[in-house]
Amino acid sequence: MDTLALADGARPHIAIPANCFAETVTSVHHYTDFLFKFRITRPASFRFRSGEFVMIGLPNAEKPVFRAYSIASPSWDEELEFFSIKVPNGPLTEHLQKIQIGDTILLRKKSTGTLVNDALIPGKRLYMFSTGTGIAPFASLIRDPETYEKFDQVILTHTCREVAELAYGEELVDRTINDPLVGEMVDGKLVYYGSATREPHAHTGRITDLLASGQLFTDLGLPPINPDEDRAMICGSMAMINDTKAILEGFGLTEGANNAPSTYVVERAFVG
Repeated sequence: MDTLALADGARPHIAIPANCFAETVTSVHHYTDFLFKFRITRPASFRFRSGEFVMIGLPNAEKPVFRAYSIASPSWDEELEFFSIKVPNGPLTEHLQKIQIGDTILLRKKSTGTLVNDALIPGKRLYMFSTGTGIAPFASLIRDPETYEKFDQVILTHTCREVAELAYGEELVDRTINDPLVGEMVDGKLVYYGSATREPHAHTGRITDLLASGQLFTDLGLPPINPDEDRAMICGSMAMINDTKAILEGFGLTEGANNAPSTYVVERAFVG
């Protein structure tokens, strides 16, 4: 890995922290100058619930920098997938964006998070509101059979600045519908709604504006959100989370957690 190289070409010997797995990159795909995904091997003993996040880092320092990343693969997947931004001077992403197949990723042994099915009470529809890489936990959940056992309809919204940044979500939905394991269960239940804020698109605007104005429901042909039938999950920037929370609470939804399930949940773990 480039980030391990020293000036004389030697590589430092860095011990793997006791609370970490050292896993191997199996694939990398760059969507834009801002977004990429990668997959790594999965430790045989690593367990997680679809929608959770885990701390990951690189073995490029005596004290590696770790950041929270939602696991984009479902709990049954044999590998772990992540969807990441590229930050030019980010303590981790500056180096992470340069990874190649065969490189090593450090993975903390414990996952956690609130964007899990257990944190919501049963309902008819599940809305997943995401911006940018906030789609990652939903990439996990829409490929989990439990999601479709619990809800009759799953609406995944993904908002990005540019149309090209929506590619991951579009590819994800297509792959899920055609997946041999969950495709039949997903058929007719999964609805995708992409929108762009800086370029013309079939749906243009911030998801909060589309939600507050009712345009989202008009476009989907669905009634406005109500607490008797609808549940929601939110993942994005802090501003987007706060604005969406306020709108959902205006509809009568209340925030839940693992120890107190309710009608909507948010994730506050961020990548940098």
